[in-house]
Amino acid sequence: MKKFDISQDPHRRYNPLLEEWVLVSPHRSKRPWQGQNETIALDTLPELDKNCYLCPGNSRANGAVNPLYEGPFVFENDFAALKTEELSFLETQTESFFKAQPERGISRVVCFSPKHNLTLPEMSLEAIAAIIRAWQQEYANLGNIDYIQHVQIFENKGSVMGCSNPHPHGQIWAQSSLPTQVQKTHASLTSYFKTKGSNLLQDYLKQELLLDQRIVMQTDHFVALVPFWAIWPYETMVISKRHLTTITEFTADEVTDFALLLQHLTIKYDNLFETSFPYSSGIHQAPTDGLAHPEWQFHMHFYPPLLRSATVKKFMVGYEMLGESQRDITPERSAQILKEQSIIHYKQQ
Repeated sequence: MKKFDISQDPHRRYNPLLEEWVLVSPHRSKRPWQGQNETIALDTLPELDKNCYLCPGNSRANGAVNPLYEGPFVFENDFAALKTEELSFLETQTESFFKAQPERGISRVVCFSPKHNLTLPEMSLEAIAAIIRAWQQEYANLGNIDYIQHVQIFENKGSVMGCSNPHPHGQIWAQSSLPTQVQKTHASLTSYFKTKGSNLLQDYLKQELLLDQRIVMQTDHFVALVPFWAIWPYETMVISKRHLTTITEFTADEVTDFALLLQHLTIKYDNLFETSFPYSSGIHQAPTDGLAHPEWQFHMHFYPPLLRSATVKKFMVGYEMLGESQRDITPERSAQILKEQSIIHYKQQ
């Protein structure tokens, strides 16, 4: 019987945050690709686009005119997924296949820069730090609203990730319930804390730093790594070294340090295939229910779809939709590839 080789043989890896498994098939990364190839968008964007509803001084769909902002600009989403209106609801106790409940919340847009043609990896350190401070303020303000239990900060970058406007921006959705993925994470973190008396992600980070097999980069206060259970080819997770439950606990040095990590990590992404690397990213942090949450650890996920080049992406189809998540390239190999990328943007090299 052949001895199992985790770098070569098919196997499953367990995600303790979501209590789910991912199938890893390293041998499949050697297969020839005859699937879809896409044209790279090489259009040079202007610094100010008169037709962009996010640029300073331009009108949005609802008729509002953007101020001539010079830093991050936050406003209520004109096409919000959530509404602030409180609805009456009589919850029935009977069993039913047709359960539903109203969800109350607030959706905001965060323009990262007045310049239409910038993305995070091409912004200055201070500009990124200003975005982090805006996130801090929004998390605090929204979290203090009595009916808000969760504040989700996220960014969809690139048209392939459903981003309808290339102007650098992210979103914040604050709502009255914990969404499904956060609820799963919350349950896992809570169970681990009650059982072990320690923090799951802090314990995990200590082991990752000792092994040094999936570390992409680290700064004084943060670590970027490819999780052992990563699903997307070049997925990464950023974890604070210090026990922090929310972004509002950052010191001034940690804000600057987090900005540095975000700048360098996104530069590495862009350099990988010399393209504006698409991804969905988001911050996971403690609920805003007014309770202490020592089980939580501040962390941020990056889920990029690109697999082999700037034109070949990973599709979640077939087995992934009907069975479970699956990947070909191992997390160890993708971490090594990302680690080797320069922190000088390819456009500046």
